[in-house]
Amino acid sequence: MINKVVATAEEAVADIPDGASLAVGGFGLCGIPVSLIDALHRAGTSELETVSNNCGVDDWGLGILLRDGRIRRTISSYVGENKEFARQYLAGELEVVLTPQGTLAEKLRAGGAGIPAFYTKAGVGTQVSEGGLPQKYDAEGGVAVASPPKEVRSFDGVDYVLEEALTPDFGLVHAWKGDRHGNLVFHATAMNFNPLCAMAGRITIAEVEELVEPGELDPEHIHTPGIFVQRVVLAAGAEKRIEKRTVALAAPSGQAANQPGTSPNGGNETGANQQAGA
Repeated sequence: MINKVVATAEEAVADIPDGASLAVGGFGLCGIPVSLIDALHRAGTSELETVSNNCGVDDWGLGILLRDGRIRRTISSYVGENKEFARQYLAGELEVVLTPQGTLAEKLRAGGAGIPAFYTKAGVGTQVSEGGLPQKYDAEGGVAVASPPKEVRSFDGVDYVLEEALTPDFGLVHAWKGDRHGNLVFHATAMNFNPLCAMAGRITIAEVEELVEPGELDPEHIHTPGIFVQRVVLAAGAEKRIEKRTVALAAPSGQAANQPGTSPNGGNETGANQQAGA
């Protein structure tokens, strides 16, 4: 079997060219391949097209590439929490293809499975199927690029819209554990999009928190088999952020510690800190 381990994140992304398309794993701030994104940022790669559930936040994840004008087009589902994203989109600097979350997941899965397209009910009767969603504005605020209409077909009297699969040039993912053959195990919320991005990328690069030898991973617990992965790099100690931290106040006398209330910063108490899945 091939040893797919590379020494550094810089080496792992060195051949990603300007204009490449990238499927990038993560859900919110959980399971983001931060080391690979940072290495790509340091390399100065630009004119990128990203496929991701969201586009990071202003100073982290894909947000650092966006901030420096390295992303020209993104296919995403949730684009909140990033003021620079909104500014670039409304100013006509960024093309945005908004996609229903489940549809986005299936477009990636289908691409990895070799299925070119599929029908879904999601978006039927809306601009998702009928076209006209603004994908890019011009400098005056007019619509420069609008989404095209998609094929709609009826099955057993129910309408479905045809969605095409995604097979980006590269997949960048973050895994909890991986071995030298590229077999990967993800943890908690990081399971949402990382396995799908790993499948869809023509060349998939995985950063792993823990690198183990072949045979150490239980075959029944492997989420992505090594056939989908071309490169593995160790990213031990990668930072994990919490997007919105809420904490419980010290309980007044006679009140349970986890009883909901109001935190000093105006957020709702949860009784415990929210932990980032990674």
